[in-house]
Amino acid sequence: MESSASSSRNPSQFSWINVSRNLLLAYQSFGVVYGDLSTSPLYVYTNTFKGKLRKHRDEETIFGAFSLIFWTLTLIPLLKYVFILLSADDNGEGGTFALYSLLCRHAKFNLLPNQQAADEELSSYKYGPSSQTAASSPLKRFLEKHKRLRTALLVVVLFGACMVIGDGVLSPAISGELVLLACVILIGLFALQHCGTHKVAFMFAPIVIIWLVSIFSVGLYNIIYWNPKIAWAISPHYIIKFFIKTGKEGWISLGGILLCTTGAEAMFADLGHFTALSIRLAFAFVIYPCLVIQYMGQAAFLSKNFKSIHNSFYDSIPGPVFWPVFVIATLAAIVGSQATITATFSIIKQCHALGCFPRVKVVHTSKHMFGQIYIPEINWILMVLTLAVTIGFQDTTLIGNAYGLACMTVMFVTTFLMALVIIFVWQKSILIATIFLLFFWVIEGVYLSSAFIKVHQGGWVPLVLSFFFLVVMYVWHYGTRRKYSYDLRNKVSLKWLLGLGPSLGIVRVPGIGLIYSELATGIPAMFSHFVTNLPAFHKVVVFVCVKSVPVPYVSPEERFLIGRVCPRPYRMYRCIVRYGYKDIKRDDGDFENHLVQSIAEFIQMEAVEPQFSISETSSLDGRMAVIGTRSLESSPSLIVSEHEDVGVDDNIPSSKSITLRRLQSTYDDENPQVRRHRVRFQVPNNPGLDHAAREELSDLIQAKEAGVAYIMGHSYVKARKSSSFLKKLVIDMGYSFLRKNCRSPAVALNIPHISLIEVGMIYYV
Repeated sequence: MESSASSSRNPSQFSWINVSRNLLLAYQSFGVVYGDLSTSPLYVYTNTFKGKLRKHRDEETIFGAFSLIFWTLTLIPLLKYVFILLSADDNGEGGTFALYSLLCRHAKFNLLPNQQAADEELSSYKYGPSSQTAASSPLKRFLEKHKRLRTALLVVVLFGACMVIGDGVLSPAISGELVLLACVILIGLFALQHCGTHKVAFMFAPIVIIWLVSIFSVGLYNIIYWNPKIAWAISPHYIIKFFIKTGKEGWISLGGILLCTTGAEAMFADLGHFTALSIRLAFAFVIYPCLVIQYMGQAAFLSKNFKSIHNSFYDSIPGPVFWPVFVIATLAAIVGSQATITATFSIIKQCHALGCFPRVKVVHTSKHMFGQIYIPEINWILMVLTLAVTIGFQDTTLIGNAYGLACMTVMFVTTFLMALVIIFVWQKSILIATIFLLFFWVIEGVYLSSAFIKVHQGGWVPLVLSFFFLVVMYVWHYGTRRKYSYDLRNKVSLKWLLGLGPSLGIVRVPGIGLIYSELATGIPAMFSHFVTNLPAFHKVVVFVCVKSVPVPYVSPEERFLIGRVCPRPYRMYRCIVRYGYKDIKRDDGDFENHLVQSIAEFIQMEAVEPQFSISETSSLDGRMAVIGTRSLESSPSLIVSEHEDVGVDDNIPSSKSITLRRLQSTYDDENPQVRRHRVRFQVPNNPGLDHAAREELSDLIQAKEAGVAYIMGHSYVKARKSSSFLKKLVIDMGYSFLRKNCRSPAVALNIPHISLIEVGMIYYV
């Protein structure tokens, strides 16, 4: 699965297979990425000429409005997104978090806990220009030195992400005129999302393509029939004349003009679902020319029919083809919201992986494109919010005002992050980044100022939605960091553990105990609870840390970091499992086997490579080795046999009682879908293996046969009594509420419930 995903992210050189694949993805992108952008002609002119601009209904004003639309489409979607931003991908991923991830790797802006130097050796970490080649600039050192600036950068990124979520709410709401029909259609649209991007794209792409052919044909007809002179309006001279004539009313009308770019951000945010080349091909050769011709044709019609301004698109359709175009326009408007819904799923997944969103269920929907996902909880929340906006406003103009503000805010944030990428990732001069920033900020700032004028006319909706999601994200991030800081401060002393001796002062029973913690180094406090309060513990102990790193994907060969916590007789190891922000934690049932295989490889590596060996008296914790996961059959460290897991073998010593093991067997019988093959390991006949290593491998195998227990902390996080009122509100109410109502860590990590042991812990942060 992951190998195929890897190949999809790293296409081969120019070849027929690569070309056909990109053409297929370009076709699919019509149904996902471009539905929103291609349906904007439905409402741009209508929203532009509402209000005081109605007084300027003449040919010169119409020509000026078209010129504004043409240059806005050319400069923002075409120049900024297609030619510049799509080149700033993060291992094939796009969006505000992809830019932030690039910045975190090329400068020390990262606020993620438990990061290690070993993470920087990941192959995907080194994507793009090497940060080693350029000297550290004063700007970089200044930003790295001040944590508040790094926190402010994260808040900006989160705000941009929240505005994308706001787009996901408003885009479907603007799709329909009749409220009842719109609500029915919206429910059907969200109900289809579980099918996945791949299937939805194949269903929707033909609709968008027919729609594009229709608007191109109607636009071309209107240019020829009504006013061919509209072609001259491409000149920016008409923009100057437009503002001279309309003044303040023209500036306010920009809130309608900017709607021609709605959906442009989806080209970048949805990049992980497709490829940069496929999105470029679709936009440059199909979307852009069709939109330009349609806007030009609509302007030609309006220049001779000023009274149709309130319903410009539908009135411009020639009579004989009105109903077919009307039907396809209705369908295309529904499809138009797919781009922002898909982008919302991607953004939420990235936020969650980077510790900025509560745990949610992520469903991977494609075997071929690794970035195509579906999040049920977010899907239904979006549906409820969208229906609320649709029913509450019942006016697409007000929704359009809100939508325009959300879209332009996202673009404004993206421009800022891209300027930082130009400096720190592309390693260009600050002058080039400043030119880029000022050029696009002037354009977007003018549009944004116009959109803010309409805050009281619906523009407040994205601000309220974004504020709500921003509070959720920051509260989760703050609480997670406080909890990690508590774990870090209360680590168990390694000297204390070494003083107990290999037996830990208790009985070591057969079995493997996997102790889950967010600590990448040190021993979690909950382990001391076992050692001091229980008479026995597992013979083999593995401290497991599942963590996210600021890269989209971690290859299977680099997934595990294995190390030893104490000297060899203790049989205590550390395993760090690394995931990227786009990786899916799949329940393939082989985690235990891969873990045992990886530890076995580490033991053998120690035996044959002196640099990895640790003396019997050494207490070093932190020396780790990257152990690649491979198929069990190809394991060089152990002999593997596989058979169906049936019944209970009472001859195998186990830390579990016979009753518990029979309960496990009954559970497997009642749940045949989760029954798995049992894997048996044997120590290979390797003459070069010393006696101590062979004995350790034997203990590991016996412990695996006896059974594996998963031990996690069931934590309650509370603010200290001396904390401020605001902190108590955030931790005791906000963070606690989110923890209680999101997926539990055990479910998120696919830990079998029957093997789970939870340790109650109270965190005073």
